[in-house]
Amino acid sequence: MILGVPAKQGAIVEPYDFRRPTTLAREHSRVLELAFETFARQWGTQLTAKVRVVSQVSCNQVVMQTYDEYASGLPSTTAMVLCTLEGVASKAVIQFPAASALTWISYMLGGNRAQVSPERKFTQIEQALVRRLMDDALEDLRYSLGTVLVDAIAVDAIQYNSQFAQAAATSDLMIVASFGIRVGDSTTSATLAIPAEVLLPQLGEANPTSDVGNARQLIIAQLASVPVEVSLRLAPAMVRPSRILGLAVGDVLSIPHPQHRPLDVAVDGLPLARAAVGSHGARLACVVVSTEEKP
Repeated sequence: MILGVPAKQGAIVEPYDFRRPTTLAREHSRVLELAFETFARQWGTQLTAKVRVVSQVSCNQVVMQTYDEYASGLPSTTAMVLCTLEGVASKAVIQFPAASALTWISYMLGGNRAQVSPERKFTQIEQALVRRLMDDALEDLRYSLGTVLVDAIAVDAIQYNSQFAQAAATSDLMIVASFGIRVGDSTTSATLAIPAEVLLPQLGEANPTSDVGNARQLIIAQLASVPVEVSLRLAPAMVRPSRILGLAVGDVLSIPHPQHRPLDVAVDGLPLARAAVGSHGARLACVVVSTEEKP
């Protein structure tokens, strides 16, 4: 129950600590979602080229969690590629089932159909192949995040127990992206966790505010750059409705605008100046001959 409103039956209620908010700002979340969606497409293309089987990667969700919350949500036995970040003690993590990685390796080595493998540690050859895949994935990650990821990132080690892999302190905030991976007929899920202190400084402030002391100057500067429609018009003519309803091709309407008088330059129906008709290259133009001061 929240503020006296009963929760819906079957709804999942998660505790929230207002003293330690871990929710991404909407602006930050959108930027990261777009970046990780780009990474997913790049990663899928890279997997297709490496394993020689049509592969697809999709980004499902981007959230901010503590490392303890992230690690506790992983299977106890899984492949965790720890990645060092220059100048940062915490490490990034790329996590996926080891059995899925063995399927990718089977395809890489020419297997037609991968056998279902148990969750186990990689051999030295398998580990070298996985490292090569991860090196290429990190290249795609650097390209996708662009200026958001300014620190150099590289593969450090591979762990197989989510509870023992100490990539960061338990209370450290992590940006966690979850992915769905399809390689041939097999599907699996993966996660990518990057310390929030690495990405958030490049995203800027959420909902930044400006000093209102010079609000008048700011409004004037903004209005000066807003495009407006300018029209050149003749003096209006008074015509009866019956004449308008009976207009036909070839009819002539007399306009009470003297030939020697310049046309009105109007903005939103308000005359601001007078101008004579001329030309500029192959286009019609007008030459302003007088302006009207408006209080």
